[in-house]
Amino acid sequence: MTFAFETRDVQIDSHSIHYLRAGAGEPLLLVHGITTYSFIWREVLPLLAGHFDVIAVDLLGCGDSDKPLDVPYSLKAHAERVARFIEVLGIGPVHYAGHDLGGGIGQIVAVRHPELLRDLIVFNTVAYDFWPVQPITSLRTPIMRELLMAAVNLGAFELIVKRGVFHKERVTPALMESFMKPLQTPQGRKAFLHFAHCLDNHDLTEIAGELRRLQMPVLIVRGDADVYLRAAIAQTLHEEIPGSRLVRVASAGHFIQEDEPQIVAESILDFLGVRP
Repeated sequence: MTFAFETRDVQIDSHSIHYLRAGAGEPLLLVHGITTYSFIWREVLPLLAGHFDVIAVDLLGCGDSDKPLDVPYSLKAHAERVARFIEVLGIGPVHYAGHDLGGGIGQIVAVRHPELLRDLIVFNTVAYDFWPVQPITSLRTPIMRELLMAAVNLGAFELIVKRGVFHKERVTPALMESFMKPLQTPQGRKAFLHFAHCLDNHDLTEIAGELRRLQMPVLIVRGDADVYLRAAIAQTLHEEIPGSRLVRVASAGHFIQEDEPQIVAESILDFLGVRP
């Protein structure tokens, strides 16, 4: 069955937040990380929409959402906006699935607003003090900022994406066009740099103790070929969150949705008790 996803926008604290939505049933919110936006879920979305009301959001400063530079893009700030997004749409409590920084945002929402989440699913997530990592940290240096603002270097960005994908042949011109889309304008590049500048691992280290007391079901999925985020992140989360489940995927890198969209969808469906 083919599902047509609607593109919508909603005002959150005077800013326009863009999202995709399709399907019916219990709400399932998909949240991306840095360097991506809702497009990263495009191969996964159709596999979930037959079972859930699937919503893939563009965080503020990303994708087709507004890109103000006078508000923080820290994980804590994004978490509060995601909480407001859930409340304004009236969809809570939701199943939450987050990738990369989206996983870190989900951890904060789970701790600060547990009433808004049914459960928490994280893919190749940040956590504790194991991040930020290269190449994101290099974007804080003046010379790297100047280079990015002067022009987008497709070759350099393609190398970053290729390192994050296990199946290298999937890094096609069409995929790179999607990755690069928000960076084609000065506004998009400034927002990306602002996001990188706002990252602070204290946003997650300060909730470490509360993660150990989480009461909701938690699934942790790691693509074992991830060169950007260490295996210790997933393992430590699994050990410290009571009753959590850990799934490891050998044939996936950091951008696990590109490598194994079927496994991503199946891991979500299995965790949520959906059988084909």
